[in-house]
Amino acid sequence: MEKWIRSAIPALLIHCSIGTVYCWSTFKESVAQAIGMSPFAVGWAFSLAIFFLGMSAAFAGKLVELNIHKSSLIAAICFTVGMIGTGLTIRFCTGVTALILIYIFYGCIMGIGLGVGYLTPVKTLMLWFKDHKGLATGISIMGFGLAKAIATPIMEALQNSVGISNMFITLGIVYFIMMFAGHLLLKKPANWVEAKTNNDFSYSILKNKTFVGIWLIFYINIHCGLMLITYEKQFLNTRFAGLASLAVIISVVPSVTAICNALGRIGYSTISDKLKDRSLIYVIIFISCIVICGLSFGIINGILVIALLMIVNLGYGGGFSTLPALLESRFGMKNISKIHGLTLSAWAIAGLTGNNLSEVILNNTENNYQVIIITAGVLYAVALVICYLLVFGRSAKNA
Repeated sequence: MEKWIRSAIPALLIHCSIGTVYCWSTFKESVAQAIGMSPFAVGWAFSLAIFFLGMSAAFAGKLVELNIHKSSLIAAICFTVGMIGTGLTIRFCTGVTALILIYIFYGCIMGIGLGVGYLTPVKTLMLWFKDHKGLATGISIMGFGLAKAIATPIMEALQNSVGISNMFITLGIVYFIMMFAGHLLLKKPANWVEAKTNNDFSYSILKNKTFVGIWLIFYINIHCGLMLITYEKQFLNTRFAGLASLAVIISVVPSVTAICNALGRIGYSTISDKLKDRSLIYVIIFISCIVICGLSFGIINGILVIALLMIVNLGYGGGFSTLPALLESRFGMKNISKIHGLTLSAWAIAGLTGNNLSEVILNNTENNYQVIIITAGVLYAVALVICYLLVFGRSAKNA
């Protein structure tokens, strides 16, 4: 029971809070309207949040290794200051001033809280669940994916009842309580003593072919996921335009895909515990995404589009949850937080390239969403080749 109280529950409290970053599409247009700026300009706040998530995780590994209580408290403060600061900015500012402040609060400060908070519980979970590392990280990271399904209707209700500004302030307070509770509960096993200094860690790992391969397949999976997931509503509008049930589809499908995202996180990582080589999960993800992209391209079929979004979300979530255990299987437990953090820098870059590449494609193809699908399919194929050449069946020693 102690392992659940000291690792799984606090991890869920933290990840279910910070995972609401993926609710961005729920309020992006409301924020843009409230401050008098375009949705495209406001959209960079989300890109910055993902960028600072990845980069803060990349550089927070040492802090997390040495003091999870300090890192969990930093995460709670930064994330909620970002939320509340965004709400106050919307209430009191407009125009360019408001846009810059939202970039700072939602993009930078909240993004740092995201990165530190995302990384903090992972090693603790693997220490408590030594024989089921994939399941353990899947439970936590499932919370990050499930947050969208839980928070989206709540955010819509709050926007309608108290307004967009108060929504951010209210949720900022709620999430601080949740994350602070997680901070108080989170604890490593009593028999694990963390070294005061880890001078044996070398950034020469950046030259290791296995690490490079994992970084690349992780990056491509996120990049392609963001290309498709962030335009979910537009895909549905395109395929179901004119139907009386369009409003119902647009309201229901995002919750379904969010659940798929969460199920991919717990499902793929749990399956990886049964495999001799955890990288086989990425092979499964890439092949399934290639197949569905191929089937969806050129066919005007709404059901296929929904299937595309569901399968991509499954793989998107599964790629995240399987990563820590895959890295541990290649490089061991001792410096796992640092190595995991470095790998999450791929998330930072993908946050800048994924949805923005879709924007570029749409602007240059007269809003042809089919080009986005085929581009993603080609990139998934590239990732499959990289996985086979650099990751599958390889260890850190023979890289």
